[in-house]
Amino acid sequence: MIPRIPRNDFGVLDPPALGAWEPTLTVTVVIPAHDRQETLDLTLAALSAQSYPEHLLDVIVVDDGSATPLQLPDLAPAKTKLISSPPGGWGRAWAVQAGVDTATGEVVFVLDADMVPHRHHVEAQLRWHHLAPYVVVLGWIDFTPAGELPAPEQVREAVETGTENALFPLSPHRHDWAEKIILDHDGLRTAPSSLATRVHVGATASYPAALLRSIGGMDTALVLAEDTELGYRLTQGGAVFVPDPESRAWHIGLPTAMRDFAALKRYNDPYVADRVPYRRYLRTDAGRQWLVRYVDATVPSGSYEDVRATVDSLLASSIPDIGVTITAPWDSLTRDRRSPLQDPDLDLRLIHASFEHDPRVRLAAAPAVTGAPFRLQVPPGWVPSEDTLERLIAFMEQHDSGAVRIALEETGHGVTVARLDRTAALSRAALVATGEDDEDELIDALFGLEWVAGETWGFKRRPAVYPPRRKPLSEVAKLTAAHEKEIALYRKRVSALRAEIGQLKREAGKHGRDAARWREKAEAWRREAVRLAREQNRTVLKRAVRRVRNLAFPDT
Repeated sequence: MIPRIPRNDFGVLDPPALGAWEPTLTVTVVIPAHDRQETLDLTLAALSAQSYPEHLLDVIVVDDGSATPLQLPDLAPAKTKLISSPPGGWGRAWAVQAGVDTATGEVVFVLDADMVPHRHHVEAQLRWHHLAPYVVVLGWIDFTPAGELPAPEQVREAVETGTENALFPLSPHRHDWAEKIILDHDGLRTAPSSLATRVHVGATASYPAALLRSIGGMDTALVLAEDTELGYRLTQGGAVFVPDPESRAWHIGLPTAMRDFAALKRYNDPYVADRVPYRRYLRTDAGRQWLVRYVDATVPSGSYEDVRATVDSLLASSIPDIGVTITAPWDSLTRDRRSPLQDPDLDLRLIHASFEHDPRVRLAAAPAVTGAPFRLQVPPGWVPSEDTLERLIAFMEQHDSGAVRIALEETGHGVTVARLDRTAALSRAALVATGEDDEDELIDALFGLEWVAGETWGFKRRPAVYPPRRKPLSEVAKLTAAHEKEIALYRKRVSALRAEIGQLKREAGKHGRDAARWREKAEAWRREAVRLAREQNRTVLKRAVRRVRNLAFPDT
């Protein structure tokens, strides 16, 4: 039976002591290399003295377009071969994938060409793979400053005799951020799903070959950030990350991340933002869409009004990177002659017409599986509030739970339920399930499952009339108040003008000789004030009424 590891707590596994067990799994070590002949010779020399059985280990060196073609040295494991990266691409991910495609081992072990592994490096990682077929094991790296290198024969002898610690001076630089995450979370056992994936550093890591291939292998479109992206997809595939401090290796020289972190981050951020939805701080721009969404939502077909109300509310969510799949037998819609209003597929056609050209909506027979970390299913006719989904995901992240079941309504026919699932939990459950397992019970055992009331989280039945024919009254009220303020301003101006007319009349009374002329002038001003008041009031009121009517009754 496959062990059931809850979340990332690999403490349920009991790895054997080094040298005290009998390995059976075959492993292929894939080494991507570009112009690194000198350090590659040391890597292969160290691999030739590993404690893991030689007959179970083979090595593939992938020459990624070196200026001077690489060669295999005399000192290397018995089953070592050199291949060239295939045409059509370049970079580390491209080279690693070429090695994965060629690998025959049950475990694929990726090791960079500037790494010098200790004697038990491979064995320490492989013992975990013998316990569960979905663990990804990470080696422990010590950095050494670039300088004079030992000969391959010296490396082989030191590894063979267990004195490899003295091969190089230790650099003060470390992967401090990764080691801090590991140490702060009990060796990564208590790390939440979205955090455990971050420590995946591919310079030394091993993968079950079947799991690595099932998620699509490396993203060969990437030149950098390939380890971050691969770690994310492994998480969604159900992997458990195990960092093993006994799987030590030297890294010759400092990696780019330590030499020029700012430039590397500037380069990586756009690629990571597009592919790793966990990095929410990289997706702060409203209205943007990304290659990998944060949420894949599914709405089954139903009446036109029900489906449209639910889909509209999901697309208006405060989480913008959401995609919606409307599942239905879309192939049944033909272009044959029919009575448009009596068409038995009328509702399906109206749904199709509403969302056919919306890039965030997919019309398909089955839910989408795009790699999003969360999957939502909502029955048609139920409308979540704008922040419902965001709050539910925050709730799941807070508890690192695998699923939330939302009870919407209970009738004599049962309970209407919406569901939000963590993709990693669904994948893990599929990896360990037997034919007798209930999926929800299995998810609960692996990640935890919570039941909540839909009304508490903002789910409501759709309005009786949908699509709506009027705007919310709050918007009409705000607009009406603004125009009332404008009318009050004109009234104030008219009052001031009338006061000025009264003053003119009084002035006219003081001048008997010109009284008639002043009275005539004052009367003209009065008439002008009345006209102005009427005209302004009428114009403002007409404009207000027209705008309110357009808001409240847009179709009239």
